[in-house]
Amino acid sequence: MEIFINVLKESLKVTLFVLLMMIAVDIINVRTKGELESILQRENKWKQYFVASLLGTAPGCLGSFAGVSLYIHGMISFGALTGLMLATAGDEQFIMLAMIPETALIIFAILFLLGIIGGYLTDYFTRKFKIQTCSDCEFKQYHPGREGYKHYLRDHIWTHIVKSHLLRIFLWTFGALIIVDYGMHFIDLKNITSEYTFLILILSALIGLIPESGPHMIFVMLFSNGLIPFSVLFTSSVVQDGHGMLPMLSYSVKDSILIKVFNLVFGLVFGIILFIIGL
Repeated sequence: MEIFINVLKESLKVTLFVLLMMIAVDIINVRTKGELESILQRENKWKQYFVASLLGTAPGCLGSFAGVSLYIHGMISFGALTGLMLATAGDEQFIMLAMIPETALIIFAILFLLGIIGGYLTDYFTRKFKIQTCSDCEFKQYHPGREGYKHYLRDHIWTHIVKSHLLRIFLWTFGALIIVDYGMHFIDLKNITSEYTFLILILSALIGLIPESGPHMIFVMLFSNGLIPFSVLFTSSVVQDGHGMLPMLSYSVKDSILIKVFNLVFGLVFGIILFIIGL
């Protein structure tokens, strides 16, 4: 019951954050009559990669929620959102700043650069191999000539955001968190020793696929105690994205899986390189 209540509270908190971010982006788009879209227009991809990676590097999941909202509104590309998820490490960023501040700043700087490069490469590969991603969400609109609070509350907030997205966001969040919390209750990852460092690196990448901040915490603790090398912590930080993927799951499961696949590949490639050179 305690786990259930904690998950319910966390789900409501995440859903509220997502709702506020979606409304904020929608208000900006409506008030500027689409000018925000032109600022982050698809033709200027490098600006998108920079802004998205910067949002991801900011500690916590709020930047990820904002990035998902921008993607759903069609303001950033699939690659830019993937780069954002590469750059973020969720709530563990706060823990890393508290426990291993110097290492945390190094990781954040590398993740920021990786987010920009990874965003570009993701868009390149999706075009080259003709990988289909979702089109713009139907509520990316400002209805010229139909402004007004009544119209806005009815069509934007209630119909497009609350009815179409909010319930699904809550259900995906609650379902993912309840599975993770009950699953982690029966798994003691602390028994994994430094004797199997490479396997731990692979494990950190696989655990990073879980859309939740908590599982990554073990690698922060292990690193702070000198039990795992930098490469393992870095791999985990690249692949995992805290709660950032939860609202994306409610919008497109396919896109969410594609993002995690790209994150996994980038995380393993760079993590293994760091491991081989002894970091």
